[in-house]
Amino acid sequence: MPITASIVIYNSQKEDIQTVVTCAASSIIDILYVIDNALTACLKNFVLELSKKVIYIQGHGNVGYGAGHNIAIREAINQNAIYHLVLNPDINFTEVTIENLKNYMDANPRVGQIMPKIVYPNGELQYLCKLIPTPLDLMFKRFFSFKFNEKRAYKFQLKFTGYEKTMNIPYLSGCFMFFRVSALKEIGLFDERFFMYPEDIDITRRMHEKYLTIFFPDVEIVHAHAAESRKRLKMLLIHIVNMIRYFNKWGWIFDRKRKVINKKVLKELHYNE
Repeated sequence: MPITASIVIYNSQKEDIQTVVTCAASSIIDILYVIDNALTACLKNFVLELSKKVIYIQGHGNVGYGAGHNIAIREAINQNAIYHLVLNPDINFTEVTIENLKNYMDANPRVGQIMPKIVYPNGELQYLCKLIPTPLDLMFKRFFSFKFNEKRAYKFQLKFTGYEKTMNIPYLSGCFMFFRVSALKEIGLFDERFFMYPEDIDITRRMHEKYLTIFFPDVEIVHAHAAESRKRLKMLLIHIVNMIRYFNKWGWIFDRKRKVINKKVLKELHYNE
C-alpha cells in the first residue's frame, strides 16, 4: 500500500515548491499530490517536471488549506494508502525522515498522527506542541506584553517539557502532519468551514480523542515559518474570523472536552504550577 503526501500551493514561490517536492521525491513517499488553489495553472508544468511522483491537481479556486488537502486525502483513500503526509510548501527534510516516522507508526498501531521536532532554518526550536487553546491563550500570545505572554506560553506551548521526549499531544502543528489513513477515515477529514489556521487544532483534537497524537523528537525537520497573520492585515482578519468559527464549534468558555484533555495531558507530563 502506498504512502502519499500533499502540499497545497497558492501563488507559492518556486524555490519553496522545488525544495519540498525534492525532499518528498527522495523519500519513500510514493505519490505527492500538489493541489493548486490558484485560479490559473501557471505552475503546472514547473511542478510536474520536478518529479514523476507528482500528481498535479487544479483546485476549485482558493478554497482554503484544509479543503485543498482534503482533495488529496480522498485520492489517498482511493489509492488504499496506509499513511498520508500533509505538508506546508516551506518544509525541508532528509530522505530518511519519512521512513523513520513510518517505522514508529508501524510499531505503534495506536498512533493516529505524528509530528517530528520542528526547527527554524537557523536551528532554533519551534514550540509547536500545545494544549487545546482557550480564547485567552490566543489573546495573550498576540496582544499582551512579553512578560505575561511568556508565563502563559510556558504552559500552553508545553515549554516546561524541554521538547526532548516523545509525548502524546492534543494540538500539533498543521505544517507537517503524518496521518494513519485508517484513523482519518474514522475521525473524518479537515473541517472545511475553516479556511485557514484552526484546521490543525480541530483535526488533532478529534484524532486525540481516539488515537495517540505523538510528538517524536528523534526526527527533525526544518520549517521556514512565515507567520503571515503577523505581517499582513488581511491574513490577521482571516485568522480572527476562523478562530471565531472554531470557538463557535467547540465552545468559548465552556468546552468540557478541552478541560478534560488538557488536564490529563498536564498530569501525564508532570506539570507543576
